[in-house]
Amino acid sequence: MQTKTIVRGLALFVALYSLPALLHAGQSAAPAAAPASQPLGAPSGKPAMGATMDGIAPADAAWRKALPRDPEQATRAYLARVSPEFRARSDAYFEGQNWLVLWNTLYGLAIAWLLLARGRWAMVSNRVQRVTSQRFVSTMIVGAVYVATTWLLTLPLTVYQGFLREHEYGMATQAFGPWFGEQLIGLGLGLVLGAPAIALIYLILRRAGPQGWVWGALASIAMLAFVMLIGPVYIDPLFNTYKPLADGPVKESILSLARANDIPTDNVYQFDASRQTTRVSANVAGLLGTVSIRLNDNLLRNPPPEIRAVMAHEMGHYVLNHVVWNLVYFGLLYTVGFAFMQFGYGALARRWGPRWNLGDHADIAGLPLMAALLSVFLFVTTPLTNNVIRIAEIEADLFGLNAAREPDGFAETALKVGKYRKLVPGHIEELIFFDHPSGYQRIYSAMRWKAENPAKE
Repeated sequence: MQTKTIVRGLALFVALYSLPALLHAGQSAAPAAAPASQPLGAPSGKPAMGATMDGIAPADAAWRKALPRDPEQATRAYLARVSPEFRARSDAYFEGQNWLVLWNTLYGLAIAWLLLARGRWAMVSNRVQRVTSQRFVSTMIVGAVYVATTWLLTLPLTVYQGFLREHEYGMATQAFGPWFGEQLIGLGLGLVLGAPAIALIYLILRRAGPQGWVWGALASIAMLAFVMLIGPVYIDPLFNTYKPLADGPVKESILSLARANDIPTDNVYQFDASRQTTRVSANVAGLLGTVSIRLNDNLLRNPPPEIRAVMAHEMGHYVLNHVVWNLVYFGLLYTVGFAFMQFGYGALARRWGPRWNLGDHADIAGLPLMAALLSVFLFVTTPLTNNVIRIAEIEADLFGLNAAREPDGFAETALKVGKYRKLVPGHIEELIFFDHPSGYQRIYSAMRWKAENPAKE
C-alpha cells in the first residue's frame, strides 16, 4: 500500500531513535452496529452453513445476487457469515496488539532510563568518540552502537510480538531461523541507514543552535522521502523475491485498471509473502521513474473480483497523491516533534542532566533522552496520525469501488482482513485506534455503492 510505504519509511526513521511508539489502549467500546445473529433481510439463498477453515461461511454468486438492496441489511448478511470463534479471535488479536504497542512504548522508556541512569550512555558515548577525532564519524559510531544496543535489548519483546504471537494467531508461516535472519537484515539496515542519519541530525543540531528543531525536521523529511524512493528497488527485495507477474487475464486486468487511471507503468510484480505471512497485500510503489505495481502471492490465490478490488484501491493511493499528502502531514508532525524534543530535552536536562552527565540538546550523550521524548510525542499524537491515514484509506476505498466496480469483491476482502482487524468496533474505538476503516465500514461502503449502481454491477 502507499500508506504502508509511508509507514515503513516513518518506522525506519523512528527506529534510529527508539522503539516505534503508537498510541493504543485495550479498551473496547460496544459495537456501533453489531450484526444480528439472523440478519434482517438476509437473502433467501443463504450461504452454506458450514464455515470454511478461516471461520467464514462460503458464498456463491446466487447468494450475492439475492442480497438485500438496503446497505445495512446487506452488510449484516455479510457479517453473519463469520463464526463467533472467528470474531472472538479477531477481537482478541486486535485488542492485544493495542496493548502490546503500549507496552512497547513503556519498554522503550525503561530502556532509555536504563541507558541514561548513572551516566551510563554518556560514558559509552565519551569512550566511543575517542576512537576518532572526526566528529561526524565518531557520532556515526555512537549512533551505530545505540541502534545495536536497543535492538538487542528489545529482542525478547520482538520475538514474542513478531514471531510467537503471530504464529499463535495463525498470521505467520515462517520458521524461527528465517524469521530471525530477517531481523538481522533489519538490524543491518538500521546500522547502514540509521547511523549516518543520526550523525547528520546531530550535525544539524550543533550547527543550527536554537533553530535546530526546524532544520532537523526538514532533514528528517528528506530522509523519509529518500527511504521511500529506494525502498521498492533496494530494500523490499532484501525480504522477498519479486518477479514479473505471468501474462494472463489477471495481469491484463490490472494493467487495464492502470491505463484507465493514467498510472505510468507496465511493470506488475508478484512477491512471495506466503513464506512469511497469511495476509494479503499489494501496493503501487515508487517515485519518479521507479513506479511499479506489486501484489503478493496470497492475494493471487483469491478470485479475480477480489484482486481487482484490492488493486484498484492501491491505485487510488497513487492517483490521489496520498504519498505527497502524507509527506506533508509527517513534515508538520516532525516539525512539532523536533520542537518538543529540543525544548523538552532542555527542561529535563536542567533537572537530570548533572546526574546523567548530559550536555545540551546537540550532545550525542543525550540520544536516549531524545528517543524517549520522540516516543512520548508519537504516543500522544497517534490518534491524529490514525485519523489522517484512515481518511486516505477511505478515499482510496471509494476510488477503488468506482474504478474496479467490484463491490462484492471488495466486501469479501474486507471480511477476510477481519482476521486481524476488528470487524465491528465502537465509534470511539474506531476513531482512536484504527488507521484503516473497520470491516463493517468497508462492507457498508461497498453495499452502499452497489445499491446506488444497480445497473453497473
